[in-house]
Amino acid sequence: MSKISIIDYGMGNLHSVIKAFEVQGIETELVTTGSGIANATKLVLPGVGAFRDAIDTLKQKDLVPAIHDYVATNKPLLGVCLGMQLLFDVSYEDGEYEGLGLIKGSVEKFDFTNTPYKNFKVPHMGWNVIDVCGDQPLFKGLPEESYVYFVHSYYVVPKETQVTATTTNYGIDFTSSIRNKNVMATQFHPEKSQKVGLKIYKNFSEI
Repeated sequence: MSKISIIDYGMGNLHSVIKAFEVQGIETELVTTGSGIANATKLVLPGVGAFRDAIDTLKQKDLVPAIHDYVATNKPLLGVCLGMQLLFDVSYEDGEYEGLGLIKGSVEKFDFTNTPYKNFKVPHMGWNVIDVCGDQPLFKGLPEESYVYFVHSYYVVPKETQVTATTTNYGIDFTSSIRNKNVMATQFHPEKSQKVGLKIYKNFSEI
């Protein structure tokens, strides 16, 4: 089984992600350079915090070209939470910021003003159900009604609906994970999602 390489750029929940893989006997390593990314066989882009800070840090560390080159090799990439949002063209979190542009679409804020859901809290935080769209290797073997753990105020809006791998309802049906060929990502935190999350990471390790 291939080692899982996790990008360490100072903005990920690294300990929990590492533990979720390693408790299942899956070896991991942290990568901090472009050459480390190039040598990876399976890559995870985690992320916690603000979009602007994350994309600025990736640029400052000169990791953006390496991530693009890695994806071009068709090796598997998994984005997690903010790591998923970074894959998109643009985010409107406290301004307008260019993302990695690997997935066409934008990152938008939940806004329930003047809707029947105005009492819904933002951020969307806690357990919610994912509805799997079609055949998705990342979610094989999961119970039909699987709960996962979310903490986010922004959600992705893909331009191409076929990249949506799961949806979740929180006032609206939003894209809670995506897949475009070798690029996969989840808005929720598998490492905080108990047995379901462990299974998702296991599935990724076997892709």
